[in-house]
Amino acid sequence: MELVSILIKLIAGFVGLWAMTRLLGKKEIAALTPFDFISAVMLGDLVGNTIYEKNTSVWMLIFTLAVWTVLSVTFEKITQRYHKLRKPLEGESEILIRNGQIDLMRLRRNNLDFDQLRMMLRAKDTFSVSEVAYAIYETNGSLSILKKPQYEIVTRADINLNAQQIHMPQSIVEDGIVQLKGLRDLGKDEVWLHQQLQEKGFPDIKAVAYAEVNEEGELNVVTRM
Repeated sequence: MELVSILIKLIAGFVGLWAMTRLLGKKEIAALTPFDFISAVMLGDLVGNTIYEKNTSVWMLIFTLAVWTVLSVTFEKITQRYHKLRKPLEGESEILIRNGQIDLMRLRRNNLDFDQLRMMLRAKDTFSVSEVAYAIYETNGSLSILKKPQYEIVTRADINLNAQQIHMPQSIVEDGIVQLKGLRDLGKDEVWLHQQLQEKGFPDIKAVAYAEVNEEGELNVVTRM
């Protein structure tokens, strides 16, 4: 009977974790944020202890998974709806290299040293810091980089073009909401934004799912599905 009980709990735990992952979306796998890491550790401990605890029924296991799913979904909805809470709850990306210059203060603030920075750059097939125009330390611990024009895969030097000044792409609309920080970094205001959107056929900003100004200074707009 004990083996049957463990088997039933294992099946219930497998189905419950699969359903929870599907409900929360691929983010749980693709982007391991600090909350996701805590969630994975807690779930492993909760499910493991529940399965092999003789005095704990399968209903207790299902209840545990249900409560944790509700808490996780609630946390996700709060961070999605209230953008001001996203930074204190999930943290924010940090620009470690800007215009080819390393920001030592942000590097230390994220408890990184040059060896770790170089290791993360090598993981992006970049073996010299001098090749990097921008490097962003993401909230999931990964590093995103934008190389200088002369170090692109197809380089301007190869086709005899002069290197141009490069700019960091800026997000200016997310989910129909104006991103004021992005506009400030571009030296633009909301009047300019609305004019640009109207020229592209978007008089209502709520119809815009995402808009950014790329490194070439062009406005790219993604509409809602």
